[in-house]
Amino acid sequence: MRWPTVLAAVLISGTASAQTAMPSGFVHLAEVNASIRQDIRYAGSRNFVGRPIAGYRAAECVLTREAAQALDRVQKSLAARGLTLVVWDCYRPASAVADFMAWSRDLSDQRQRAIFYPAVEKRTLTSDGYLSARSTHSRGSTVDLGIAPASGGWPPSGSLGPGACTAPAAQRGNEGTLDFGTAYDCFDPLSHGAARGVAREAQANRRMLALAMAAQGFRAYAKEWWHFQLRNEPFPTQTFDFPIPPRGMR
Repeated sequence: MRWPTVLAAVLISGTASAQTAMPSGFVHLAEVNASIRQDIRYAGSRNFVGRPIAGYRAAECVLTREAAQALDRVQKSLAARGLTLVVWDCYRPASAVADFMAWSRDLSDQRQRAIFYPAVEKRTLTSDGYLSARSTHSRGSTVDLGIAPASGGWPPSGSLGPGACTAPAAQRGNEGTLDFGTAYDCFDPLSHGAARGVAREAQANRRMLALAMAAQGFRAYAKEWWHFQLRNEPFPTQTFDFPIPPRGMR
């Protein structure tokens, strides 16, 4: 079956279809701007599940071409200030979303709670808006990211934790970014973009990130300071489920 036929079927149904290759319209971010740092958490075990997630065959950021080009413009605006983007997640296969939901229903698995959701009950992660059975990431134009000094070493030294994601930056381990008040993927009210109780420096960094992204057509998600969606996304009603391929492969 040719890709246009598959895409047409997805458009009509609005659901993910069986996909094996990266369709036309998607690119590896590194092919558009290789200077943007990547730390794709769901390809490894440094995440709230504690293991690699379904569909992440490579630790690569894949996005629609439009979203990648918009990030390229954000990166260039930050580079003039000695800063760089760090991306943690980009396109997310529908199979990965299903993996998250299955994990959320297993209340016996609390291995990562002390770090990623120390003050929130796992059974409420979906109702609280931190997890969803359908993710905008699966449309290919949503990205999770932060900002780091361009002069810093990469990848960052040290590891995640052992401090909670809401702990002071020095106790959370080195993510290689500016301080945003919480770690990435911190399921907690402190992660809300306008949360009270966040230090002034972290608030300023959140504003800087939000303004830089908004200037290039992204809108923020109120409950996660790191989450941005391209406003004029090319596939606003589609859900994709192709596995993330290594760079150079489709």
